[in-house]
Amino acid sequence: MNKKLILLLILFASFAAVYVNFGHLLTLEQVKAFHQNVQNDIQANLFVYSAVYFISYVVITALSIPGAAVVTLLGAALFGFWWSLLLVSFASTIGATIAFLSSRYLLREWVDSKFKDKLVAINEGVEKDGAFYLLTLRLIPVFPFFLINLLMGLTKISVGRFYLFSQLGMLPGTMVYLNAGTQLSEITSLSGLISPQILGSLALLGLFPIIIKFIMGQIQKRRSQVKE
Repeated sequence: MNKKLILLLILFASFAAVYVNFGHLLTLEQVKAFHQNVQNDIQANLFVYSAVYFISYVVITALSIPGAAVVTLLGAALFGFWWSLLLVSFASTIGATIAFLSSRYLLREWVDSKFKDKLVAINEGVEKDGAFYLLTLRLIPVFPFFLINLLMGLTKISVGRFYLFSQLGMLPGTMVYLNAGTQLSEITSLSGLISPQILGSLALLGLFPIIIKFIMGQIQKRRSQVKE
């Protein structure tokens, strides 16, 4: 028998076993009840939960661990929009700066040998536009965020500028993700999945890169005209 078919059957059997034994827990009502219990605990121990979430986010970003987007959505569901915005904005920037410093002082040779082709484009961009280039990369992620952190460590940009323009550049995207997470946490029935608020938030997630790309293109065009 084909190995892929055997693996598929095993996965199907495992899923069936989990569903039969725990399917009654996988309902929207159970999820909402669990969410409410967690919310009550967070309200009673806001500082502790916030500290754990903040430190975890810094570590995830600093070590370039996949899943930051999911953790961002989780933050909105747990803490609400404004408090999670404060936590995520600073945690993501601090984590990115740690990765930046690690690349500059500890991993320089490895990063240079691993991503030498991409480093050429980054250096040219920084030489041409300075910190504005970093801001553009944050708003329009041509490269993955973790790669921006590492490659910027090998450029001449200062730590202060890297931190400031990273925080400014990542803020709009963070707000879009947190808004989506907040909307998802408000679902009280399956019909809520197709509510205007949910659909609008999901549409904004998809349209945000396109909108930002258009805006930054217009800014870059005007900058070029001024230089001429």
